[in-house]
Amino acid sequence: MKKPVVDYRQFRFSKLNDPQFSHLKLLLGWVGYFVLYYLTENFIPVENCHPVWCPLDDLIPFSEYFLIFYVSWYALIVISLGYFLLYNIDNFKGLQTFIIVTQVVAMIVYIIYPTRQDLRPTEFANDNFLTSLMAFIYSFDTNTGVCPSLHVAYSIGIASAWLKEKSANIPWKVFIVILVILISLSTAFVKQHSIVDAFAAIPVCILAEIIAYGKPYWKNKLKKQNS
Repeated sequence: MKKPVVDYRQFRFSKLNDPQFSHLKLLLGWVGYFVLYYLTENFIPVENCHPVWCPLDDLIPFSEYFLIFYVSWYALIVISLGYFLLYNIDNFKGLQTFIIVTQVVAMIVYIIYPTRQDLRPTEFANDNFLTSLMAFIYSFDTNTGVCPSLHVAYSIGIASAWLKEKSANIPWKVFIVILVILISLSTAFVKQHSIVDAFAAIPVCILAEIIAYGKPYWKNKLKKQNS
């Protein structure tokens, strides 16, 4: 079993500014995000939100089976951040910075140009565990604050981080890329997002990639390819 690069058993809040543990401060970005998420979800009236739709949305059927991929997103975030937190601090910093950038940009957009989608089915054709779980998710996750999709943005960031991870083998990287594609597609198939929201996440991810990894990473990458 691999040995963690940092012994977190020694961590105390008084040591948060120590070089060994200072990267943990990036996790505070989640606190800011959840505060803004609560505010945008509860204090921006639905009627003030602009509906997002394109003709392709009507061609994509609702499928509760895509909920499996949709909810796997939560596990993917925890597993990825947890792995990098233990075994690759630089990749943890890169991924968490990527996530923070997408959160900040998305929240600014949600406030300046609030959006919603009206694609959710009024009733489900099938009555099973997945549709019951979907109804539960609909009950607390409103149809507002949708464009750009953070579900897609985080997923792209996670794929980017794993593709940079030297300890990850090719099969794992292929698995992550396929999973990220399925997660991104699932947002449209479970009617949590318009396909427009997914495409809107791409320029946000490009900005996040530049800020999180910047010139040093890509410069070294190009040097290796040319050498």
